[in-house]
Amino acid sequence: MLDRNRLASHLQAFPKQTIPTDALRPAAVLVPLYQRDGRDYLLFTERTAHLEHHAGEISFPGGGHDTDDADLSATALRETEEELGIAQAQIEVLGRLDDFYSIHGYHVVPFVGTIPRPDNLQLDPFEIAGVFEAPLDHFRDPAIHRVEDWQHLGRTHPVDFYQYKQHVIWGLTAAILRQFVEETAGFK
Repeated sequence: MLDRNRLASHLQAFPKQTIPTDALRPAAVLVPLYQRDGRDYLLFTERTAHLEHHAGEISFPGGGHDTDDADLSATALRETEEELGIAQAQIEVLGRLDDFYSIHGYHVVPFVGTIPRPDNLQLDPFEIAGVFEAPLDHFRDPAIHRVEDWQHLGRTHPVDFYQYKQHVIWGLTAAILRQFVEETAGFK
C-alpha cells in the first residue's frame, strides 16, 4: 500500500509542468485513491452518453472552475461531491500532478486525494452513468498500456490507453493515470 505521507510529500515537492492558460478554460479533476482489503484502489466514473464532451468515456470526477471556487483544488472537491456524493470534508488532497491540455479547450489540473471507501455513493444521474474501482497495481503492468498516434487539427498527438476488464481508459484520463502510476512507482 502507498505511504500517504510520503506520497503527499513527493506530490508537493516535485516540479510540476505547467502550461499557458491564455484562452483555455480552467478545470480540475480528482484522482480518487482509497484502500480496500490491504490494496490501493482508484475510482473511475463512466460519463453518461448524452453529454456534449466525453460522452460515455471513462474519467476521473471533475469539471470546469466556477467563480465561487476558491481555487482549482476546490473545483476538484466540489465536482467530486456533485458527481459522486462524497462530502468535500471526507477528501484529503495529497497534492497535484502536471497541468494537462484538453482538446476541448480546457486547462486541466489533476489533484490526488484520498476518499473513504466508495460503498454508498450518490451518483449524479445526469453526468455519471456508473463507477468502477480498479487496483492501482493493475496499471503497473506495461502490457495493459499502449500509446497511439492520433490526428487532431492537422497535428499528430500521442494518445494513452489502458485496459481494465471491459473498460477502456484513454485520452486525458489515461494520460493523468500514466503520470500517477509513474509518480507512485516507488511508493509501496
